[in-house]
Amino acid sequence: MKIISRIMAVILFIVFFGFALKNDQIVTLHYFFGYAQSAPLVILLLAFFLSGAILGILAMVPIVFHHRKDISRHKKTIAEIEQERAAEQRASTQPPQPDSIRNT
Repeated sequence: MKIISRIMAVILFIVFFGFALKNDQIVTLHYFFGYAQSAPLVILLLAFFLSGAILGILAMVPIVFHHRKDISRHKKTIAEIEQERAAEQRASTQPPQPDSIRNT
């Protein structure tokens, strides 16, 4: 499986490298207020791809922390339930205690 993933990575690298070689034209990106930036097309595509990936990861951060908190709480609950079961098993395996005998 590891070799297949490495082969796929090499193939993707070759495809993206070929894409970069074919798209080396200079493009101008116009912003608001008359600001413009000229750069090769592949550089601008890479920059926007990376910024989108970073924004996507940042959008997931609160959800990940919420799930981690839930997992921690569930682990504590499971530990408490396991302790209760262990205590019940110990109580059920002990022989019954005789009633106290009273001398009247």
